[in-house]
Parts: sequence; structure tokens; C-alpha cells
Amino acid sequence: MSSSPSSLHLAVALDGAGWHPAAWREPVARPGELLTAAYWADLVAEAERGLLDFVTIEDSLGLQSSSHTEPDGRTDQVRGRLDAVLIAARIAPLTRHIGVVPTVVATHTEPFHISKAIATLDYVSTGRAGLRLQVTARPHEAALFGRRTFPPFGVEDYRTPAGQELVNGLFDEAADYVEVVRRLWDSWEDDAEIRDVATGRFIDRAKLHYIDFEGTHFRVKGPSVTPRPPQGQPIVSALAHATVPYRLVARSADIGYVTPHDADEARAVVEEIRTEQAVAGRAGETLHIFGDLVVFLDDDPAAAAARRERLDDVAGEPYTSDAPVFTGTPAQLADLLRDLAAAGLTGFRLRPAVAGHDLPAITRGLVPELQRRNAFRREYEADTLRGLLGLTRPANRYAATATA
Repeated sequence: MSSSPSSLHLAVALDGAGWHPAAWREPVARPGELLTAAYWADLVAEAERGLLDFVTIEDSLGLQSSSHTEPDGRTDQVRGRLDAVLIAARIAPLTRHIGVVPTVVATHTEPFHISKAIATLDYVSTGRAGLRLQVTARPHEAALFGRRTFPPFGVEDYRTPAGQELVNGLFDEAADYVEVVRRLWDSWEDDAEIRDVATGRFIDRAKLHYIDFEGTHFRVKGPSVTPRPPQGQPIVSALAHATVPYRLVARSADIGYVTPHDADEARAVVEEIRTEQAVAGRAGETLHIFGDLVVFLDDDPAAAAARRERLDDVAGEPYTSDAPVFTGTPAQLADLLRDLAAAGLTGFRLRPAVAGHDLPAITRGLVPELQRRNAFRREYEADTLRGLLGLTRPANRYAATATA
């Protein structure tokens, strides 16, 4: 399941003005336009110009924060965002080939709503939709909904018994969430809509199915109110940093985003996820494992380093991330991606430090460099996101049952 050098997959993760907290203060940034459709349309058009597989769009249920666990009260960084699914639905019809993958938070949303929203996105994009699943244990986000409470939970609590119980519960809930979403996508057979004016039959009711899901976290009867999406099953993806989320990726996802800092760590992460994939009974299925990197790209490595240092000075502190941070040239990044791909990663999701600078550096610098090495496509060769990722359109589980 490792990637061959000529079949790298590339995505970009879009977040406001960029991933560096001082990105919005750069001359190339457009801080007054972050809440406009035109801004997001321009970013995704640039990504499509670079033939990228897809974009992900960040989202959360709380304001952005420099703290992992609580609001920070800062006023010198971007705060406030649009809904990622609605951004995706707005920009998808403006594109032709690139996949559009908004972030959705499973913890406080209903799988029925998200199933319907992503199915709709698959229709308006004509088969290029996906979702990036996220969970949250932040008490202030739970308070926005008032349906459940979480104790204060910091990084230091992760390995305590109570912390592990909380984390395991959240990710078990997320796995059930995905299962409900996927069943709802299948709850209409592909040919359930007849649309025959002469006979007056619009749908074949026998081809709509109850999913009758009953689990620890959800009881959902179904069927959906949205017909089966064009891809059958839009892409499900998730970011994972440790064993419990690795297990969610192995059980439930089509793509996992991981954050190894070198080839040896990448090899170990891939091995762990592949082992969990086999335990989950999915050994024969294609599961992509993408490496996440924040990128500062310039034609001269000294210029990239100086730009990062200048941004850090503006921010008042050095930039750190859960993912490795690359600072250098497109050719140097191409070398790194080649080494990480050899360790078993099948693609990469790059996070532009400054969207207005580093996204074009990816599409106009890195992509041509990879093409020169015969390591990346020269044109789009599929009409759907599943097709771009080499995934077949799955059979409908209920149609198979009905005809068995």
C-alpha cells in the first residue's frame, strides 16, 4: 500500500490567512476579505491550478486560540470564521476537478445533518466532496450547546486513566458517527429515483432503506432525505496523532493525516495504522496515509528562514505546530516528500504558513518540481475525488442485501 514515486497525492489545508498566526499582517494577506466567498474561491482556484487532489477547510466550534484547551482572549490574531461546509458548498460549483473537504466536528453535531450536508456538497460539486472529522473535549465548546459537559482537559491529562477513558469515548462516538453517516449515504439505492412523468412515479419506495442503527451513542432509523451521493460514499478523513485516533482512521476513514517528523517515525506510524486496518477487517481496502507539514517556501532557503523569523518577531514568539514545519525551497521540499513517501506515506497535506505566499509557492514551485521528477500528475485524470485518489465507487450495502 505504499506510494510509488509517480503517484504522489497532494492536498492543501486552508485556514484563514494562513497557519502562522501573524500571516494576516503580511502585505500579501487579505484580512478584510477573510469572510468573503471571493477570498475562498481564489484560494481554491489557485489550488486547482496546481492540479492538487483536494483542499481541506478548517473549522471549529470555538474561536481560534493559541491555547489547545481554552479561549486565550488575544486580539492580535485572526478570530472568527465562516462555516466550512457552507464555504465548500459556495466554492465547489466554481471549480471543475479539485476535491473539497470541509472540517466537521462530530462531538456536538448530529450525523443525520452532516450526512445530508456532505451528500448535498457531493451533488453541487458533481462528485468531489469529502469531510474531515474532528472531535473536541473543550468545556467551553460543550457549553455552547448545553447538552453535555466535559471536565477541564489538558495535554497533561491525556495519559491519565480518566483522560484515556474520555478520549476513548470520544473516538468510539466518532466511529459510530461515521458509521451512521455512511449508512445514511447508502439508504437510497442509486436508481431509487424514477422521475417518470408518464406513469407519475418519482421514486421507488422499495429502494429507500431504514438503517436502524442502534449503538452506544446514536439510535438512527433513517432513511436519509437526500438521494445517494454521486460518489456513493464521499471521502471521510481525519487527523491523527496517537494510537486511539490511528484506530479511528483504520476503522472508519479513507484518508488519515499524520504528523511524523522523519522517515523512521513515518514508517512506524504507517505500520501501526496498517496493523489496525487489518484488525478492523479492512486489509484489502485502499486507505491513504497523508503526511501533514506546515510550509514556508521560497526560491532561496535563506529567504524562507528570514521570512519565518520575521513572522515570529511580529507574533512575539516562535511558531510551533503539531505537524513538522518545513522552511526551504520547493526542490528541498520535493526531496523530503520523496523520502517520506518511501517510508510508506501515500500523499501529503501541506499547510501554507501564509496563504497568499505559500499556496502559490506550492502550485507554481513545488508542483512543477515534482512533475520534472515524474512524481506528480500533469493533468486531472478523473472526474471525482474518489477517482483522483484511486478509490472505486462502492456498491450500496442495502442494494446488495435486497438482491441477495
